[in-house]
Amino acid sequence: MAYDVTGRLHEIFDEQQVSEKFRKREFVLEVQDGQYPEQIKFQLVQDKTALIDPFKMGDEVKVTFNLRGRGFNKNGQMLYFTNLEAWRIEPATGGAPAGGGGASYSQQQPAARPAQNQNPNLRAQPTAQPIAGDDDNDLPF
Repeated sequence: MAYDVTGRLHEIFDEQQVSEKFRKREFVLEVQDGQYPEQIKFQLVQDKTALIDPFKMGDEVKVTFNLRGRGFNKNGQMLYFTNLEAWRIEPATGGAPAGGGGASYSQQQPAARPAQNQNPNLRAQPTAQPIAGDDDNDLPF
């Protein structure tokens, strides 16, 4: 499921070559959530690392991202990692008023099933349409 958020670019990091086959680039988006701003770190991976190049710190942008999580067994102990993997960055349209320094969020329920997210400030979008409806298949179940 895809989410999007709008905010101001707070920091942009250099690209990192993590391994021979994997590279990433991180950036921080400042979003207004209530009284205090939140600084949220996103990552761009592989061929998406250049998506941030047209933007500079202070620009208001809309970031579309996926939540990614993985478990890792280290010396018999399970560790869990969560990443916000951005895959689209575009200039914000109709964002916060000038001088507001804030961010805007919106939420949209997917058609297939409601999002499990309890945060009304994040917007979930369906990532794909169903391949076939119940009427279109000949399966007995």
